[in-house]
Amino acid sequence: MSTALITHADALGHVTPEGHPERVARMEHALHAIQDLPLERVSAPEASDEELRLCHPQRYVDRIRGAIPSSGTRQLDADTWLSPGSMYAARRGAGGGLQAVDMVLKGEVKNAFVAMRPPGHHAELETPMGFCLFGNAAIAAKYALETHGLKRVAVVDFDVHHGNGTQNLLWDEARTLFVSSQQMPLWPGTGAATERGAHDNVLNLPLAPGSGSAEMRSAWEAAIRRIEAWAPELLIISAGFDAHQDDPLANLNWVTEDYRWITRALCAMAQRSNGGRVVSTLEGGYDLEALSEGVRAHVEVLLEAGS
Repeated sequence: MSTALITHADALGHVTPEGHPERVARMEHALHAIQDLPLERVSAPEASDEELRLCHPQRYVDRIRGAIPSSGTRQLDADTWLSPGSMYAARRGAGGGLQAVDMVLKGEVKNAFVAMRPPGHHAELETPMGFCLFGNAAIAAKYALETHGLKRVAVVDFDVHHGNGTQNLLWDEARTLFVSSQQMPLWPGTGAATERGAHDNVLNLPLAPGSGSAEMRSAWEAAIRRIEAWAPELLIISAGFDAHQDDPLANLNWVTEDYRWITRALCAMAQRSNGGRVVSTLEGGYDLEALSEGVRAHVEVLLEAGS
């Protein structure tokens, strides 16, 4: 068995204005950090409209397509921008997750990491936000359920910002369990422990500003026990690296070793639950050095688990 790296150069074609934190350099640094690792490198395909409709209505897909500028950049909200290459990048971000699900569930690889941008976990049913256009992790989960016939898929998110989009898209989906840790209070303002999903299928782990490794590990140790008891047939990770103490957009104090710890704990749980079937997709991380170190640690553990 092995670990797949699923990516595409179109990720570099999603251009944001100078000074924007979600920038091309993020992808360059993330890929450079793992360039020497023995990964099975696979090109991310474009998700079709039908595949995007697993989570988003066609009118929303059409609206994003229609908003793509022919040159320069266009602003969708205070944080989210489009450039001529954005639709290609976003389709491949979603499509990369589908390719990863196919490869893992068919037994071609043990696990997979999708290195694409823009990220996806803030995109709601018909609302792009927080740098995100399509709900990559949620689409991958629905694809595993509908195309591969799974009965239980867990989605976990350790980005510092709450995955409001993933929660929104999976709120009514009883076949999924969504577990997310996030700094609170912090944008987007969701992620309270009282938000539990229509089927008690959401578990939020709010973390106080200034908290660090001890608080994170305690919260996730309990959460992983709940996930394991639910016995997911596939684990999907929204891997954000902006809870690091050096990240400029938040105030948690994780260190690089925390990403190694949480990845190892999640992979061990997946091994016990389903033989180690894990798909991970890149979300945030805006200090380039911290992002590089976090991605490296995360993928090294995926390789360790996939061997």
